[in-house]
This record gives sequence, structure tokens and C-alpha cells, in this order.
Amino acid sequence: MTVRSRRLLAGLAAAVSLLPLAALAADGSVDAAVRFADGASLFQANCAVCHRANGAGQSGLAPPLLVYPARYAASVEGRRQLAMTLLFGMFGDITVDDRHYNFKMPDFARFDDATVAALINYVVFDLGHAPANVAAFAPADVAAERATAQTGEAVRRHRSQLLEAPTP
Repeated sequence: MTVRSRRLLAGLAAAVSLLPLAALAADGSVDAAVRFADGASLFQANCAVCHRANGAGQSGLAPPLLVYPARYAASVEGRRQLAMTLLFGMFGDITVDDRHYNFKMPDFARFDDATVAALINYVVFDLGHAPANVAAFAPADVAAERATAQTGEAVRRHRSQLLEAPTP
């Protein structure tokens, strides 16, 4: 690891430590208002370092998760996108809220289907505030995507196609 990389990681760790943990109560327990507490704990342990504890993202590093995931969860292809992104990662240039990100999101295929579903549900419902008529993810939803392995680049291409598709 280069000196620059170590400095960047140290800076990120310091910045994250100063952020309010939206899903955690003052005593460090998961906030009672959080609907998907298991997902909240997973998010804080695995995602917050890049996407920040509140899901707002970090300019130039990781996009915010406050709008797109809730929007995706309302459509079949969007739901596929969410599961594929967590399972297989995503590589390459994307634009979110008129900001560009060129990153390599890691995959979380090491987690079982129920764990990935809990993490997606936290992002979609607790961070993204998806409407009540959007169905929560089940382990079977994740298993269906896990059955067809993808590359992180293929996941990014699927996202591009999803965003270009006309909305109903």
C-alpha cells in the first residue's frame, strides 16, 4: 500500500468517525425506529466506510444511497440491480445526482441470501424511505440473482440499461 493510499484510508476513517450514525442510538444500539435492524448493523460494519453512516455517500468515492435504491426497488429490473450490485459488486463510471463516480464496489457474495436481503432492505426502506407498497426483499429474491454469476462491469452495464429504459 502506498503512502498516499494509507493517508486516504486514514482520512476516510477519521471522517467516518465524526459522522452521526443515523441508524444507531446514542448508546450504540440500533435505533428503535429502524425497520431492518439486522441490515443496519451490516451496513455500519461493511458499507458505511465508503457510503457514510447515513448513506449520503462521499464525493469522488462512493455515491449516495438515499434515492436510487428506493426507486429501483419498485421495479423488477431495479430489484435485480440491487441484488446484483450487492452480490457481484460494480465497476466503472456511473453518474448519480449529476456527480460522477468511477469506483470498484466490492462484492458481498460471501454473505448468505438472508443477510444480503437484510442489507438491501435497510438501504431501501430505512435509508431510502421506499413507499409502503414496495415489497421487502426476501432471501429467494437474492438467490435468484446469485444463480447467474455476473462481473462488476456487467452489473454496471445493467444499471445503465435500467436508467435508459422508459419509466412506466
